[in-house]
Amino acid sequence: MKIAVPTRDGHIDDHFGHCAYYTIFEVENKEIISTSRLDSPEGCGCKSNIAAVMEQMGIEVMLAGNMGEGAKNKLESHNIKVIRGCKGDIDAVVKGYLLGFIMDSGECCDHHECHDKN
Repeated sequence: MKIAVPTRDGHIDDHFGHCAYYTIFEVENKEIISTSRLDSPEGCGCKSNIAAVMEQMGIEVMLAGNMGEGAKNKLESHNIKVIRGCKGDIDAVVKGYLLGFIMDSGECCDHHECHDKN
């Protein structure tokens, strides 16, 4: 299984669509076996092709902080399960998810700054 985490300075970025990059965790038998970096595309996550790229890479789960409904729907349409409300160190969050301690917050970001970006 592969898990994507929007990352900034080793922590989960507060907003999926504006992260510095994504850390990709490859997992086998609930153990992290490798990590890699996927650069974040220019512009907003829900307007980019990042969901299609992640699907092609075999990513199955996105552990995110805040995320708008459009981004959530786009990821899910590409067979990527979205878990929102994650915070903190990326390694700790992924390990917590693998142990069953991390659940989706059910909250979507209600502001959308993409329209203000050039």
